[in-house]
Amino acid sequence: MEKIRCGWCEKDDLYRKYHDEEWGRPVYDDETIFEFLILESFQAGLSWYTILSKRENFRKAFDHFDYMKVAVYSDQKIAELMNNSGIIRNKLKILASVTNAQKFMEVQKEFGSFSKYIWGFINGTPIDNKPKALSEVPATTEISDKISKDLKKRGFKFVGSTVIYAHMQATGMINDHIETCFIRK
Repeated sequence: MEKIRCGWCEKDDLYRKYHDEEWGRPVYDDETIFEFLILESFQAGLSWYTILSKRENFRKAFDHFDYMKVAVYSDQKIAELMNNSGIIRNKLKILASVTNAQKFMEVQKEFGSFSKYIWGFINGTPIDNKPKALSEVPATTEISDKISKDLKKRGFKFVGSTVIYAHMQATGMINDHIETCFIRK
């Protein structure tokens, strides 16, 4: 019997694997949260599929998303990234990754972990929207607006409410699997 999934992921096996194994699953470790923060910020204005298909290239290019390394990238490393055809070569987004890594560590110092900070917006409990159809899934919410505003106040870049909502979905802060999706069973 064929699995019923959320319709957005039926493009190919890469998308299905991501949907089946990661999307909407709660993530509490800072390393993975940072990875998704980088990937989602690069996604701004592009499709998630574009980013997902380049994820391994991003992983290699950004030192396996080690925020301590990314935070101290030199001009030479930034130039290398700008010449890396395997990733999105957007200088503002590359520079934002460095800034965001620095700010990420500032948040860790203040809260003990970035996870505690970001999950604190929803009291550590995933929000389950139980959508019946993809059309019921919003692009932003009051909570994504609030997190976005707070991150921007802290100096983060490319963290608009739509990016943050997608990040919340990716890291399982929000479960937007449609009600017929096998993940819900």
